[in-house]
Amino acid sequence: MNAKSRIVGTGSYVPARIVTNQEIAGLTGLTPAAIYRRTGIRERRWVGPEEATSDLALKAVTAALEAAGVRATELDAIILSTTSPDTPMPSSACHLQRMLGAKQAFAFDLAASCSGFLYALSVGDLMIRLGHARRVLVAAAEVKSRYLNLQEPNTAILFGDGAGAAVLARREEHHGVLSVTLRADGAYADLIQIRAGGSRLPASEKTVVEGLHAIHMRGPSLFRVAVRRLETAVTETLKEGGLTVPDVRWFLFHQANGRLLEKVAERLGIPAAQTFSVIERYGNTSSSSLPLTLDTAVRADRIKPGDLVCLATIGGGLTWGTALIRW
Repeated sequence: MNAKSRIVGTGSYVPARIVTNQEIAGLTGLTPAAIYRRTGIRERRWVGPEEATSDLALKAVTAALEAAGVRATELDAIILSTTSPDTPMPSSACHLQRMLGAKQAFAFDLAASCSGFLYALSVGDLMIRLGHARRVLVAAAEVKSRYLNLQEPNTAILFGDGAGAAVLARREEHHGVLSVTLRADGAYADLIQIRAGGSRLPASEKTVVEGLHAIHMRGPSLFRVAVRRLETAVTETLKEGGLTVPDVRWFLFHQANGRLLEKVAERLGIPAAQTFSVIERYGNTSSSSLPLTLDTAVRADRIKPGDLVCLATIGGGLTWGTALIRW
């Protein structure tokens, strides 16, 4: 039997501060009812003044390691998905490695926007399948509240902060990661972006004054493209696996927008009983939303051994992907 990687433990963490639609309404001029109608979100979590991305990651990772029964010193690799790192350099993964005391593990960040967790999962899975590692920590952590223009309702009402993690281990069995499929199309890069702060448009007084360090999103266009791409990606994944919707016990999607999730499920013919969502409580936490949703479902005892789980996500870049996992 060929070796597979298997998720042997999950964890997640959200900051303590709850930001309700009532508070957001006061900042954006929208009513709480209008915010919920547009997004399916009732509240989200934002970090406190002293919290950074690696702090959130540490809490999620600690929970995942405990669930897996794995010590940090037993990890071979740490892969952290984020587009809101503590610092441009060094990586937040190296900060996390230091905090964990996992000196034997190599560590690096991966940036694929909201699709980052699946990109990281794919890398970790291949490392294990190829024999380059036996235990890989795959995490995603985002502090998107620090990149919001609160006068731009399209983004201010959506994003929250959080972290999620999974421990991958080598197993000689049928259960585990069955497939990961990744896609990207840079032609749509302008649909969601942070325009300044990089080498093309370095930070300056002008970029700060013009608000170019905040997330800018072309909401309606992104919504339409995201629905089409997610529908196609899931359809192709099922077809390649010789599966139909009823064969999959759980479909877990990136928690981008509640209305988008409803539209994708409707077009794919997925019943509500086969989906699990946390967007009402946490909003869009970018790449951390998929592992956060997965961990919440696991800890609620929804996902059982033997269940077939389909993960699907889409994010800036554009990037998107799917994974099939036999739990």
